[in-house]
Amino acid sequence: MFGHLRFVAACAAVAGLLAVSATTATETAAGAARPATHDPGLQQELEALVHEPGGPPGVIVTFKSHDAISVYRAGVADLATGRRPDQYDAMRTASVSKAYSGAVALTLAGWGVLGLDDTIARRLPTLPAAWGAVTLRQLLQHTSGLPDYSAEPAFHDVLSADPHHVFAPNQLLSFVASEPLRFAPGTRYQYSNSDNIAVALMTAAATGRTYEQLLSALLSTRLGLYRTTLPKGYKMPAHYMHGYGVRDGQLKDVSTEFSASASWASGAIVSTPSELNAFFAAYAGPRLLPERVRQAQLTFIPGGSEPPGPGTNAAGLGLFRYSTRCGVVYGHTGNTSGYTQFAAASPDGTRSMTFSVNAQITPNSDQMVFDQMRKVEEDAVCALLSK
Repeated sequence: MFGHLRFVAACAAVAGLLAVSATTATETAAGAARPATHDPGLQQELEALVHEPGGPPGVIVTFKSHDAISVYRAGVADLATGRRPDQYDAMRTASVSKAYSGAVALTLAGWGVLGLDDTIARRLPTLPAAWGAVTLRQLLQHTSGLPDYSAEPAFHDVLSADPHHVFAPNQLLSFVASEPLRFAPGTRYQYSNSDNIAVALMTAAATGRTYEQLLSALLSTRLGLYRTTLPKGYKMPAHYMHGYGVRDGQLKDVSTEFSASASWASGAIVSTPSELNAFFAAYAGPRLLPERVRQAQLTFIPGGSEPPGPGTNAAGLGLFRYSTRCGVVYGHTGNTSGYTQFAAASPDGTRSMTFSVNAQITPNSDQMVFDQMRKVEEDAVCALLSK
């Protein structure tokens, strides 16, 4: 009860203060910022990527550096119309969504509503007792040992029978509720989609609000972002970048292939390149979290995001460090049916970028195209840090 009251009080306290910065962020995203210098080398790389056999139909890279915005794009956002990608196109962010559940949890930790060492047994006592010792910190860093529900045959059976099936959030972990931990909590790194489902459920349990309500408050009140949503169904907003995949030997629009509820807090967020830039500038930079929480967030261990991001990857709390030949950025990657994403920002939050393609490209799907894409991602990081 008292945690809930502290949360409500904290919301009220910051709302007025952050309204000014939220307005500024919205104006900047709408195009108030000056354009940045064009990089012809990066543009040529994007053109080569979409023309590579097995390459995506379209790619868009957006940079925000201080008050300068630049957008690079190649190919198309919609094969039916030939429309080019746009920084205001909605897209499925896939596992980049994990950064958002991380942001909600760490914000609550900063307010003292939720502790990084709070356990599943304390916050989610209805989950298996064998998982009880797992902490929020371990969930955020993928050292929990929770089995991955998305790898379970029973889960895939439900999706195969009805790709648009709407899952209740607590139903997702039920697919692995009879299974033990994969390893002792805190002893290993293993990426698991179950982790951020549990994170979101813990935030709801600590506050008495749904994760959707907490996320909306973070995005709208604190960051001034209104086109970032967490849908439950399969439909996309009116203006979106279509995602494509090969089905039955043909390239098809798979944007609405699956219900977003199948990945919920681990992968269901829909956003735009413009708003992804604004979010990561705040989340990866020093603006969103108090210093003591940010120090915990930026305590990294060896571990890669999925798919691997550019350079050497290391896992923090709800965030990854990408150490490239040109320097370090903090961010997250993601891939799902029809989309592959990489979003990141400089450690000081003054520079951010998104790299989005409308195809699912992974080392398993096409190693050659993935390697080419990852090289271009690193070159984009170099372009960002040199601006």
